[in-house]
Amino acid sequence: MNSLGFPILSLITLMPIICAVVIFFIPSANVDAMKKTAIGFMGLNLLLTLFMFAQYDVDAGGMQFVENVTCSDFLGINYIMAVDGISAPLMLLTSLIIFAGSCISFDMNTRTKEFFIFLMILVCGVYGVFASQNLLFFYIFFELALVPMYTLVGVWGSVRKDYAAMKLVLYLLIGSVFVLVGIISMYLYGGTVLGHLSLNMDELAQVPYTTAFQTYCYAFLALGFGFLVKMFPFHTWSPLGYAAAPTAVSMLHAGVIVKLGAYGLIRCAVSFFPEGAQYWAPVIGLLCMVNIIYGAFIAMVQKDMKLFVGYACVSHMGYILLGVSTLNLMSLSGAVSQMVAHGLMMGLFFSVIGYIYHEAGTRDITAFGGLAKQMPRAAVLFSLAALACLGLPGMFNFVAEFLIFMGTFTSDKLILGFISYQFMAVVAISGIVITATYCLRAVRIAFMGPRNPKWDKLHDIHGIYLVGPCVLVIALFIFGCYPHGIGAMIESGVAPLASAIESNVIGGIF
Repeated sequence: MNSLGFPILSLITLMPIICAVVIFFIPSANVDAMKKTAIGFMGLNLLLTLFMFAQYDVDAGGMQFVENVTCSDFLGINYIMAVDGISAPLMLLTSLIIFAGSCISFDMNTRTKEFFIFLMILVCGVYGVFASQNLLFFYIFFELALVPMYTLVGVWGSVRKDYAAMKLVLYLLIGSVFVLVGIISMYLYGGTVLGHLSLNMDELAQVPYTTAFQTYCYAFLALGFGFLVKMFPFHTWSPLGYAAAPTAVSMLHAGVIVKLGAYGLIRCAVSFFPEGAQYWAPVIGLLCMVNIIYGAFIAMVQKDMKLFVGYACVSHMGYILLGVSTLNLMSLSGAVSQMVAHGLMMGLFFSVIGYIYHEAGTRDITAFGGLAKQMPRAAVLFSLAALACLGLPGMFNFVAEFLIFMGTFTSDKLILGFISYQFMAVVAISGIVITATYCLRAVRIAFMGPRNPKWDKLHDIHGIYLVGPCVLVIALFIFGCYPHGIGAMIESGVAPLASAIESNVIGGIF
């Protein structure tokens, strides 16, 4: 039992399953009761997560709220749940996104029971990945977060939903195979060194892996998680998946599910294999440059609001990869901070776009014009998401990107003997200029200008639909105006990684 006296992490993780069971027994005709149940349970989970977040002892650092139940000594399988300065903020992000997504899904009237049951199963998997400290349970929860996507997109999706669902799941499952190869390799190698089999992360992290093994295993994990984190060229499943998915699923997809890849890269690859991380860092650094610039230019020419945000997401995931490839304390802190900031921003974007699509029946940016006159609240919320996307000071995205850029500027490493990390930082910053262009363009075309009488009958975002986006906006400003609280927590989590990397300095592949 942990210091709180009750298994709070298991309760948070299993709350969506409890919610799904309750919804299962609600009569199918009572649709409103199902929606209110989902909002109520996820609101309670948000409060539990806020309590856990507030109780985390930053000064002590390390893994806290530990739950440890032995399942098999022979196979080294323990049910271990714990969070540190990296995973605790991501648990909070998940609770914020699913609460907002449940609120914005109040218009879901097609097979409502099944929709919320699959949604809750998916969210349970996300929580489990962030809290699990045993690689078997980590992988089980990882798959649990991916597989329901096929049904959620294929049944409740919109544009080209069958193709999008199949492509999305095939890409992600291919990536998970590479992750599984890496986990099995660690399991067998660790068993040889330790003298007993173990899948517990704390034990495997202490194994003295050879440089050759670190190089090989890091490559498999980076490739597997790279599919999920949308690392070029494995990103093509993502924008169409966002466009086809229902609103709540798009929010979860862009807000937290793609963060599972970045989290796995840091938790399972960088922390276990610091020498492998340094060897492959130049490759990841070069690929993230393509993510940033390519994604930004493609976003600039999109007419579909969801595709526009989807390619913006591809671009901004490049900043997270840049922080991971730089491998110092400041850049790693920025990468984790960017996961949180990016998740809040994407959740806000998709919640507003989903509401507009529900009202207007189209997501074509050029079909609107002067929409702010009919939907002023939606216009403000969309504009705030756009300002967060371009890194407006006062919002958490600015803090996260500033840390990544500063960490990259301070690196003295070279790629191919002549490409400095300072040059990569300049390229990444130029991506912010392109981001500002497409974000302000979208706001101008869709919401500004003369009124279009065609949209006079649209209803502005209101009531329960307004609650979720407002919660996300508040979180963006709180973390942006007072970054020390969450920043100190994140730094306490990444400091041991940065220290391990500094003590194991080797050359990169180039």
